[in-house]
Amino acid sequence: MVDSDNTTTLPFVIGRQRDELERTGLQATDSALRLWSEWQRARYASLLLCRIQQRMEARMIANTGIQVLTAGEPTPWQLSMSATGLDSEHLIACEAEVFAMTEALKLQDSIAEVAATSLIGVIAKLEMIVGADRDIGDPTDFPWPHIASVLDDLKAIAGSLPVGSRSRERTRSDVARHWESAVKLVAALKKEGAAEFRGDVAVS
Repeated sequence: MVDSDNTTTLPFVIGRQRDELERTGLQATDSALRLWSEWQRARYASLLLCRIQQRMEARMIANTGIQVLTAGEPTPWQLSMSATGLDSEHLIACEAEVFAMTEALKLQDSIAEVAATSLIGVIAKLEMIVGADRDIGDPTDFPWPHIASVLDDLKAIAGSLPVGSRSRERTRSDVARHWESAVKLVAALKKEGAAEFRGDVAVS
C-alpha cells in the first residue's frame, strides 16, 4: 500500500465502521444512489484522514511543544521544515485529507447533473445536499432547515436510505489512494523547495 519509511507509512486508526449502501438492485439502476454511495465513501475517507492528522498533531504538541492548533499557527509546509520526525508524515496526512475532501466536493458538484429515477434516489440527492461539508454560513438560515424538513417528509413516505456493512478493504484502498497521492505531492514540493534553495544560495 505504502512503503515502510516512517515518513510515508499510513497509521490506520479505523475503528468501528459506519454503514454503507449495499443494496445493489436500486443502486445499479439509479445514478443518484451510485453518486451518493461514492460520496459517502469519499467523505468517510476524509474523516479518517482528519482523525489521523489530529492524532499526529496531538503527538507533536505532546512531544515537541509545537502549538499547531493556536492562533497564527504555522502552515503544514512550515511544519514539515521543522525538526520533528513527524512533520513529513503530518504534511502527507494534511494533503491526503485535502485529496479526499476534494473528491467528495466534486461528487457534490455532480448532483445537479445526475437524475434520480426513484424516490430513494431523490432522498439520496437531498442527503448529500443537507450533509455537505461546505461553508454554508448559518445552517439555521433559509433554505437549510426547509430542505431538511422536505427530506424528513420524503423519508416518512418512502423510507430511509438502505444500509449495509462497510467494506474495510474498500475503505483502506480509498484512504491509501489519497495517501499515496499526497506522498508524491509532498516529495515534489520538497524537491522544488530544495531546487529553489540551491538557486538562492548560488545567487547569493
